[in-house]
Amino acid sequence: MNAPDMTALDELLARVNARAAAVTPMIGGASTRKYFRVELEDGGSLVAMFVPDGDKPEEIQKGPAGGARRWPFLEVGELLRERGVDVPRLVAEDTARGWLLIEDLGEDTLANFLLRSPSEKAAFYTRAVLDLARAQASLEALPEGSVVASRAFDADLLAWEIDHFREWGLEARGVALSADDAALFAAIGARLAARIAALPRGFTHRDYQSRNLMVRASGGLVWIDFQDALLGPRVYDLVALLNDSYQEFDRPFVEARLDEFARASKMTDEERRELVFQFDLVTVQRKLKDAGRFVFIDRVKGNPSFLRFVTPTVKKVKASLARLSHDDDMRALAGLLARVLPDEA
Repeated sequence: MNAPDMTALDELLARVNARAAAVTPMIGGASTRKYFRVELEDGGSLVAMFVPDGDKPEEIQKGPAGGARRWPFLEVGELLRERGVDVPRLVAEDTARGWLLIEDLGEDTLANFLLRSPSEKAAFYTRAVLDLARAQASLEALPEGSVVASRAFDADLLAWEIDHFREWGLEARGVALSADDAALFAAIGARLAARIAALPRGFTHRDYQSRNLMVRASGGLVWIDFQDALLGPRVYDLVALLNDSYQEFDRPFVEARLDEFARASKMTDEERRELVFQFDLVTVQRKLKDAGRFVFIDRVKGNPSFLRFVTPTVKKVKASLARLSHDDDMRALAGLLARVLPDEA
């Protein structure tokens, strides 16, 4: 993995007539990207984002006409900005050497904000739901050649994520499946992936949750970490938001937000009922992936900070499975998980 070239950062700052008084590493998430807060000599601050060569680099791809394409972070950010979504302002870029300068939004992710102001939870989640409904409407038609339209939650990707749970959420933690249970899990996982892949697709942020929404002083929400956007089920980002592994909601809270989304999206009663079914179905897939990913991040990347979310995440899977007990596959999966993970109930 490349180390940040701080000389390149100084030169990028000089392009915008700025000099750094101090550069401080910021706490990042699970990705290989590194962030630095740059305090400027003449006051104010910016965030410098460094994208190293690593296990998941943001490569410059071929554009629709065969020419160079900007980083997905830049292309998707520009698309969102054009369609009315609040995203961080881009100040300068040097993608050849791995650097971006962006607006400093402070430390107030929605997750951090709610730790100080828990009484604001309903108001801010309503805002997030309505922002998502508006964004989905504005992004219904994508530009020709958009990087978002070039990738999708297809059956193979969804099945890989489910198997990621078997590998890391079960086997890596010493939970060995019998031959029969392994075959059952594989068969159910393949069918679940195919069912979700068959749902109508649209713009999907892919990780629309409390750590990827920043709160402005004005109360508005800013989308971040959108570089992996792709085509996926309309309900996917709702699942990421309302079954966020880092938050706890009771079911009435979730139902109220789903009602708000349905009204904003002008859904019929039948579409609203289907939304709830899809929400639980996608929750099973997404949260299995998340639980496995948290263990992977610990064992492979040496970051144990996500391990405390494994059990709450599995519980979210089991809660959705209980609501899907009329479905043969989901009932069988619930039974399997009850046998092999009895303590995560």
